[in-house]
Amino acid sequence: MTDSKNILVGKIVAPQGIRGEVRVQTFTTTPHDFQKLKIKSTRFNDGDFKFVRAVPNSTVIIGKITGIDDRNTAETLRGTELFIERDTLPVLKEDEFYQADLIGFDVVRDNRKIGIVDCFQNYGAGDIIELNNGDMVSFVGAKVDTKNKIIYIS
Repeated sequence: MTDSKNILVGKIVAPQGIRGEVRVQTFTTTPHDFQKLKIKSTRFNDGDFKFVRAVPNSTVIIGKITGIDDRNTAETLRGTELFIERDTLPVLKEDEFYQADLIGFDVVRDNRKIGIVDCFQNYGAGDIIELNNGDMVSFVGAKVDTKNKIIYIS
């Protein structure tokens, strides 16, 4: 489900409790964005995912999937990626962008191309650009030139 019509917004990381709820690592601006999203996955039907609550001071939310009613079944969903359809995203302002749109951009440091954006990671200390050569560089403070498809880092 990783085509350009779908945007990855979260990943099920663990079961939560004994009633089939799951812990979801979110990739949205705020965890509460999940209240408004129609979540898709290859593991369950569209619309079957419901936001239950956010974990305070975290990017983790608790969710409920229709038909998943016990911890053992919830455990089988560990690692499941959650998506939304791209055309449901809000329109951006002039200088805004979605990270998914930056995949394939050149990354430049000191006027020298160091790689091409392969994906983004976030381990809690800020966004990291993973390059096509395997290197990882901080996205913090980067300047994005969407017209020329270049990201300038320091």
